[in-house]
Amino acid sequence: MDFIIFILAMSALIYGADFIIKESERIALHFNISHFVIGATLVAFGTSLPEMAASMMAASAGKNDMAVANVIGSVIFNITLVLGVVFLIAKQMNPKRDLFAQDSAWVVIPVILFFIMIQDGEIGRVDGLLYLLLMASYILFLFAGSREDLEGEIDPTLTQEKFQWGKTILLLGIGFLFTIGGASFVVESGANIARTFGVSEWLIGIFLISLGTSLPELVVSIVAIKKGNAEMSIGNIIGSNVANFSMVLGAASLVSPLNIDLAVTKFDMVIMVSASLALLFILANKLYNKTAAIFLLIILALFIQNSF
Repeated sequence: MDFIIFILAMSALIYGADFIIKESERIALHFNISHFVIGATLVAFGTSLPEMAASMMAASAGKNDMAVANVIGSVIFNITLVLGVVFLIAKQMNPKRDLFAQDSAWVVIPVILFFIMIQDGEIGRVDGLLYLLLMASYILFLFAGSREDLEGEIDPTLTQEKFQWGKTILLLGIGFLFTIGGASFVVESGANIARTFGVSEWLIGIFLISLGTSLPELVVSIVAIKKGNAEMSIGNIIGSNVANFSMVLGAASLVSPLNIDLAVTKFDMVIMVSASLALLFILANKLYNKTAAIFLLIILALFIQNSF
């Protein structure tokens, strides 16, 4: 029964996030907010809503392992699975934006801050506030960038639809209800599954929950490929990973300080760092091809093998 609840709750979580993203885009377009701002803030951060909801619910329930594991696992899956799939199925990728020169710092800064913060074995409320400040600085960075970089991530059909406040507010409410309610059931059923099979809550968080909450990024990336904008998914993943650390960990640690067992989490953190370094190498050498896909998927395979 817990498996059924877990799957249904995960579906509600993802569909709820999708409702919020779509309706937020409608509001932004209604008020003539630029496509760049919509794509950079709502698409990248919006696809991190499931991670944030799940981690905040886990933190409030005292399940710190799940809250932190969800973030680490999501970063790993975003880079290895999502970008691995993108590079594997994209025919050709020639980004106009110099991703290494402009965005590489945002791949490493959140990771460096994370390792500094966990030296005392805890991500406290002060750390959470610092992470939220990092998110604010990233938004400012995006506003200062090109307004054309992320236009391809916005659904063009939204600009042709008549704006209706009643419909938008209703769907936003449904979205938040699905996201928050789904997150609560995901954490609870995930904990029950862990107890049933005698595995740790860390494993449930690092694998099942983080994989499920990474699905929005995967869907957005596949849609971008179909629209001929596969390179935009790289920016989305970088933005989503910044949001996972700053918005997700920041918000969760404000709910409750997050304790971390460094001995237990060692391998997963090594994989996270390895995936981040692999992404840096790919950006530096512009290896947006199947070679990069195979490299990333090998890291994913090693991660999955160790998890089980």
